[in-house]
Amino acid sequence: MKGMDVFSRTFLPAAAEAGVAIPTVSRHMPVFRRCVAADDAAALVARCNRADRPTQGEYLLLLTYRRLVVTHESRMLHRLRLHLNTELGHLGNVTWNPDPRLSAVELAATAVDGVRERFWIRVGHPKQVWHLDALLSHVFRPRAARAGAGAAAGDRAPAATRDALRRDTAAWETLGRSRRAVAVAF
Repeated sequence: MKGMDVFSRTFLPAAAEAGVAIPTVSRHMPVFRRCVAADDAAALVARCNRADRPTQGEYLLLLTYRRLVVTHESRMLHRLRLHLNTELGHLGNVTWNPDPRLSAVELAATAVDGVRERFWIRVGHPKQVWHLDALLSHVFRPRAARAGAGAAAGDRAPAATRDALRRDTAAWETLGRSRRAVAVAF
């Protein structure tokens, strides 16, 4: 892997972890390459469906530490279409709801054009739901905490935000990090 850029070094293992087949990776890679900078690391690659349109087919979601990119591939002809390409800072009201009973997480965000995007990400095992929850917390929550004027773990944040941070820090503990380490990270 020597000589590969940061995106390639992180995208390929993330796609393998998600169980995305090599032919699918090969078809989607040129689209992702046009959207993501070479020095941006992939945090998550996942197959997903639109929660509001489950019969529309499968999407491939790429979450980096700077962007969210979602592609759609038609079922019959395997034509690729870029569905969403945005900087994380341009997303509003980002939420996710882990559901270990269904081994899935619903990720929702409002795009800059005002459209509410909802994606249903299925994982193989209920434990992976909490891993995905912690990963989403890692990518999205630090940005919200910094906007709160540096409050330690959200002490001066609204009650709903504090509760979310508490839930998120509990998820971090499942990854072997303490609440204190998470508070320092914020």
